[in-house]
Amino acid sequence: MNLELCLSFSRLLSYPNAQVKTLTADCYRQLKDFDPQAAVAFEPFIRFLEQQELPQIEELYTSAFDLQAISFPYVGYQLCGESQARTMFLMKLQEIYKQQKFSSEGELPDHLSVMLRFIASVSDPQGNRDIICDALLPALEKIIQGIENQQHPYRQLLSALQTYLTNLVATELPESAGQKELSHG
Repeated sequence: MNLELCLSFSRLLSYPNAQVKTLTADCYRQLKDFDPQAAVAFEPFIRFLEQQELPQIEELYTSAFDLQAISFPYVGYQLCGESQARTMFLMKLQEIYKQQKFSSEGELPDHLSVMLRFIASVSDPQGNRDIICDALLPALEKIIQGIENQQHPYRQLLSALQTYLTNLVATELPESAGQKELSHG
């Protein structure tokens, strides 16, 4: 199962640092081999980064994720808003992380990059499938819609991630026969 790409996307969806261009090139190489469709969606992001310096990349990251609540990169916020349901979601994530001896490293547990890093670090196909289908994909849809500029590089990165996760679920994390009967029967 190629969950290494989740770790690569996680790094790209954290606040940009001096390694962002190298990380982007590495992610693109992996993506081309594993999911050519997602790689095509990723190409505008890599072209953008090639033309920018770190301060411009940081500015675009901030404009995408920090200035407008509708595109905050917090999965629980996207699914529940600021509510008791989000608090419960955060508590459940903390419980799951603790069981797996995983640390969110000072970030809220529902940050998109933390959840991707978690998926990359655990070997639980059904659990990963549930997180992707029930949390990440619905939240990604809202975050992408929240970035109104269709050409915004981070919107394009998120679209590539969405394609990758959708294809990952379809090819490597399919429902078990028993799960299909429960959900469709």
